[in-house]
Amino acid sequence: MTTLQSVPALGTHPASGTLPSRAETRDQLSRATYDLLVIGGGILGISTAWHAAQSGLRVALVDAGDFAGATSSASSKLLHGGLRYLQTGAVKLVAENHFERRAVSREVAPHLANPLTFYLPVYKGGPHGAAKLGAGVFAYSALSAFGDGVGHVISPARARRDVPELRTDDLKAVAVYRDDQMNDARMALMTVRAAVDAGAVVLNHAAVTGLRFTRGRVTGAELKDSTDGTEFGVDARLVLNATGPWVDHLRKMEDPNAAPSIRLSKGAHLVLKRTRPWRAALATPIDKYRITFALPWEDMLLLGTTDEEYEGDPADVAVTEADTAQILDEAAFSIRDQQLSRDLITYSFAGLRVLPGGPGDTSKAKRETVVSEGRGGMLSVAGGKWTTFRHIGRTVMNKLAALPGHPLAEDMEPMDRLPRKLPLPGIANPDAVAHRLLVDAPAPGPRMAPDTARHLATHYGSLAFDIARLANEDPALAERVHPDAPEIWAQVAYARDHEWAVSADDVLRRRTTLTIRGLATDEVRDGVEKLLAHRD
Repeated sequence: MTTLQSVPALGTHPASGTLPSRAETRDQLSRATYDLLVIGGGILGISTAWHAAQSGLRVALVDAGDFAGATSSASSKLLHGGLRYLQTGAVKLVAENHFERRAVSREVAPHLANPLTFYLPVYKGGPHGAAKLGAGVFAYSALSAFGDGVGHVISPARARRDVPELRTDDLKAVAVYRDDQMNDARMALMTVRAAVDAGAVVLNHAAVTGLRFTRGRVTGAELKDSTDGTEFGVDARLVLNATGPWVDHLRKMEDPNAAPSIRLSKGAHLVLKRTRPWRAALATPIDKYRITFALPWEDMLLLGTTDEEYEGDPADVAVTEADTAQILDEAAFSIRDQQLSRDLITYSFAGLRVLPGGPGDTSKAKRETVVSEGRGGMLSVAGGKWTTFRHIGRTVMNKLAALPGHPLAEDMEPMDRLPRKLPLPGIANPDAVAHRLLVDAPAPGPRMAPDTARHLATHYGSLAFDIARLANEDPALAERVHPDAPEIWAQVAYARDHEWAVSADDVLRRRTTLTIRGLATDEVRDGVEKLLAHRD
């Protein structure tokens, strides 16, 4: 491993074009009156800020933690149409999801998404038969206009070649369909960059301590920078509450008598080392409505998810022993025991789905987005799916345009007059980027390792060349952060100077994959913290 004693000397001179300091950003936020203040840096808030800035509004975005620091980086990492929604007859919803999925994976962010083949095993005595699942995956592919091929059924022997740990006892057939997957934290961060490129001012690790009111209307927020305790405020003509699981907490700041508007469902996941390569994912039916996934992701295996009502503090959500046992037990329906050893677990995480309030089983609840207006004029948005994050941003903007009195309509471009498939920063063919990174290395000095080139290409797109430039200028930054991972120290310096990383967790959990791989050792964490300390 890199000798970390040398790390503090790295990257002490930030590159040109780096972000303004937090003090400069706080000053900018406190001096202006914004058209829209978005509170909440999960993907709903980020997408809304992006679309609002595109429309010409003056936009500010703040979050108490890191961007995508909660549920938005704790998803199943899928861009999908939602096969299980066909069970409830939600044909239009699935078609809309497919449209958004394909737009993101092919035109908006092909550098951050990749296609994934899914195998849906049909076991003797299972909740669904081969004919039903075969018809289901055919209909699913039809709703995407067969853009990813035709859903069909294959033999267990064929499936076993692609998924070597597939359990074949009592396996009758395997249905096949296709969706896409992503690194959710990286996708969210690139959307933040897009919002800033469009003119938004953003600040993470800035918690709302109170709301500002003018004649009974919410006109801003009081904030506290958690990095140094600095208190400041932001004025805005309109405030959007996009705080996810905390949405009702902020609504009570607006109106202490506000009734609960949402309920929460916990989804837990496990990450394991793979014993052998997988060329497809498994989507195994557990009952009539639930599916458990086994997804090859970031050279690991991602298992999950659970779906149970959660009533505790959102900040305390965590994977319990019961969650772990449930995920492993359900995975064992279709995966052989050697791949499910607890010794292979590197990480676990849990997120909270925000569902409309009301009774009923959370696994059957609709994943719809709800936009409401409080008595103080604050808008609150909650719910929805990662796949439709762009659609949610447009939905909120249409709501803003239609508000009584049209307070912002005259200052914003209508959504139907803006590009519908504006790409995220770094858009490029990842294969071409990886090739360039390998062949364009400077003559003196070592070439970039193939796994690092591929990692950079699929997490940054063409922005990977900026990281390669840092590594070329300082050989120490070209070294791996951990010998068992593709990340290099240049990514840490880049996260500090260009991606709003403040803490080691920001870097290790969301800017890179080191925590998820189980490689965020004390030594690695110490090196990251030292490098972050040289911000100025």
